[in-house]
Amino acid sequence: MDMKETLAAAIATTAKEAIAAGVAQDGVLPEIMLEVPPEKEFGDFATNFAMKSARALRCNPRALATYIKEHLDCPVVDRIEVAGPGFINFYLKRNWTAQLLASMVERGAQYGRLTREHPEKIQVEFVSANPTGLLHVGHGRGAAVGSALANLLEAAGYDVEREYYINDAGNQMNKLAASVNAHYLTLHGVPTEVPADGYHGADILDTAKRIQKLYGDKYMNMPEAERLAAFRTLAYQEKLAILKEDLEAFNCHFDVWFSELTLHPDKINEAVATLEKTDDIYTQDGAKWLRSSKYGDDKDRVVIRESGEPTYLAADIAYHKNKFERGFDRVINLWGADHHGYIVRLKAALTALGLDADKLEILLLQMVRLLRGGEEVKLSKRTGQTVTMQELIEEVGTDAARYFFCMRSLDSQLDFDMTLATSQSNENPVFYVQYAHARICSILRQMESEHIAVQGRGNYERLQDPAEVDLIKKLGEYEELLAAAAEKRAVQSVATYVYELAGLFHSFYNHCRILGVDAELQQARLALVLVTQHVIRQALGILGVSAPEHM
Repeated sequence: MDMKETLAAAIATTAKEAIAAGVAQDGVLPEIMLEVPPEKEFGDFATNFAMKSARALRCNPRALATYIKEHLDCPVVDRIEVAGPGFINFYLKRNWTAQLLASMVERGAQYGRLTREHPEKIQVEFVSANPTGLLHVGHGRGAAVGSALANLLEAAGYDVEREYYINDAGNQMNKLAASVNAHYLTLHGVPTEVPADGYHGADILDTAKRIQKLYGDKYMNMPEAERLAAFRTLAYQEKLAILKEDLEAFNCHFDVWFSELTLHPDKINEAVATLEKTDDIYTQDGAKWLRSSKYGDDKDRVVIRESGEPTYLAADIAYHKNKFERGFDRVINLWGADHHGYIVRLKAALTALGLDADKLEILLLQMVRLLRGGEEVKLSKRTGQTVTMQELIEEVGTDAARYFFCMRSLDSQLDFDMTLATSQSNENPVFYVQYAHARICSILRQMESEHIAVQGRGNYERLQDPAEVDLIKKLGEYEELLAAAAEKRAVQSVATYVYELAGLFHSFYNHCRILGVDAELQQARLALVLVTQHVIRQALGILGVSAPEHM
């Protein structure tokens, strides 16, 4: 049991004694939330438990707080103060940070790896861009946040699977083939315009050139239908390979690549038939409609067109039916903010299928605005179109891109300052954090050069300098931070935490010598350094950012 759990348990026990003493009436105790006060003069921990108990236990909150102050039996508490209408501030004994550090040292590499007796099986699906062109910076934010969220959930003890949904069916693939075809014909002296609704990126011309280089005029005398079918396959394979390569370069890995084509037609027909049996699909004007308005949508939606062709919604219904059939307890999708209106209709379909729509979470990613030297960057220098993820990686690097994407809540627009991201200064948060890790590695190398064994243990009660105490307390927050961030799907909390931790380490480094002090103090400080290294490395790993040993 850690320090906060020990204190919370003692508060709960004392609250029950207060009920027996008539200070409060019997009832369900509110959750005991212990916070680290913003100012040190307010103690090591504070709680508003007494005020939350006013209604639940029908009591005067200050009277309950005073009872807890006078009767709490907790070995780590030095003194207690009651403030305002019932805030309780706890001041712990001087050696409590020594006990905290000892528990972290004992956990070793397992510190920060939470376990659950029955972990939820969670699927996280993210990016899922059409394989018709290059990934852009918006996809980059989805890739960074999605993979970091999966890493975070895994660190918090969940059973996680990462999935990419390949949109390789539908008209967009025909448009891709037609666009490549137009360039291919033009390259062979038959000027042909790319269809107005086709793909006009420079990468499409590159694909046509590669086909020409590999196959020459092989496809020129082929019937157009056969040529388009061939280009559809060739272009798709190339685009998907580039897409996978870009994501790997971005430290973004998937356990499953799910092809939409595998849903056509059997899985889609099966899902539609299931909904027809429950009268949740009806036929009108030759098309099949989902009664989504019955389940909260503003109107019903077409799932099978009059032509017999399924809509995107039909494929998504079959896909999500398949997800839950695979045994996931929870499904998390990261979508662009422009898909907001689509959520209700998809959840309506799941409810109609008899599934628990609340087990599907849709997280919406807001837009990214690139800035360079304070000026907005809208277009790619290379293509004159949207800036690609490749270009962003080339300019700022994978580490900076991923950290910056994860710094802000996904539901807020992100201003990405590329000038700041490439600067090697303390103003650059990823540089600041990585430098803390590199500094630790430098300390350990220095110990090795001085032939000083790093034992990773010591008399931790010697660590009473404010810089040491603050660093230990911050390290002690890590596991609770992970649990809360995972629960709230808030990867930005990890980025904020590791930045603050790095700041406290730099302060410790500047105030507390390691070489030139007595052996007992030296080993205690080295133990603190090792725990800090472990937590920084693990937190950066969750964000998909490297922890360099040299800078």
